[in-house]
Amino acid sequence: MNIRPARAEDRATITAMVRGARLNPMDLRWSRFLVAEDATGIVGVGQIRPHPDVSELASLVVREDQRGKGVGGQLVRALMARSSSALVLFCRPQLESYYARFGFRAVGVKEAPPSLRTRYAIGRFITRLIVGRPMLMMKLTSQGKSL
Repeated sequence: MNIRPARAEDRATITAMVRGARLNPMDLRWSRFLVAEDATGIVGVGQIRPHPDVSELASLVVREDQRGKGVGGQLVRALMARSSSALVLFCRPQLESYYARFGFRAVGVKEAPPSLRTRYAIGRFITRLIVGRPMLMMKLTSQGKSL
């Protein structure tokens, strides 16, 4: 498997994978993505989305037939290495233990970076209404990139 920066021709695949995973399809700039590929094509994608005071690990998707094979972990580590600022992510509660393996920990709204605090509060409220559980924000607490 190879992890590389996305190219313009990857845009349709990235968009389809993110939408297929029912993730936020807004702000999908292919130039911020890394893709994981093997002989069958693109098997995973993820991006670092910049904000004024933090970076966000976002849009992480692994093709269903490749899950459990380490693709996501390799993408997370590559994206973490690409970030030069504090790093956060939004995820479903059931993914908390997955991201904790990489040094992320869940934070409350008051601990959220100022540029994302309102978005986080609204997102938690909406997801609690729709699915009965609020989404989580997690921040990286290792590698000196803590908020």
